[in-house]
Amino acid sequence: MAWCCVMRSNDRPRRPGGASVIPIERAFDELRFGAARTLNLRDGLPSVAQAETRVETWLRRQQAEGGGDVLVITGRGLGSLDGVGKVREAVLRRCTHLKRMNVVHDMREHGPGAVIVSVAPLSALVDAPRLRTGRKTTTPIADPGELLVLPDDVRMLLRQLAVLTIQRLGVVSPNDDMIADEMRSQFASLSPSAVGEDDPIDALRRVCERLLQELREEK
Repeated sequence: MAWCCVMRSNDRPRRPGGASVIPIERAFDELRFGAARTLNLRDGLPSVAQAETRVETWLRRQQAEGGGDVLVITGRGLGSLDGVGKVREAVLRRCTHLKRMNVVHDMREHGPGAVIVSVAPLSALVDAPRLRTGRKTTTPIADPGELLVLPDDVRMLLRQLAVLTIQRLGVVSPNDDMIADEMRSQFASLSPSAVGEDDPIDALRRVCERLLQELREEK
């Protein structure tokens, strides 16, 4: 006997034995997104600042894993003093920022307490706006000094990404200064997706490899 039906969460019938029936909308969401592609910000009742940090970290990880549509449950803010969902506003604000950084492609309302976010593919980071500063020296360097703490293979991946990215702009033979600047930019763009991982170096290595694969498949 089917028990899924449309109803208010506070007026939900129960199966014999007391188990709640899952509303049909939630059932479809669980089928479409699953736990791995759903962020429930109602869990733990995070502050506004915590919610912004959590959603950015989570969306960057989703991008590192391939992008696509994900579900962010914000709640409706009914418990707020003014009835306005502060967490929801913070999530939308952070998603707008991430859209400018090419982490988020689009977002749309999904009922009164959730947002569907279309996460951009990892290759979109190549076209993200970057803050570039003037070089104080014209001495060519092989790898930026600040990246020397990384393993050789990770620096090599960043170098390959830098060369490929510059060549996509029409520069056939980039010099060391250009490559060093682009390596810094690649690291700045990709490293946030490794934040909080048990092995951030390995996470960075995997995301570099995935981006290289995506860019090569686009050629």
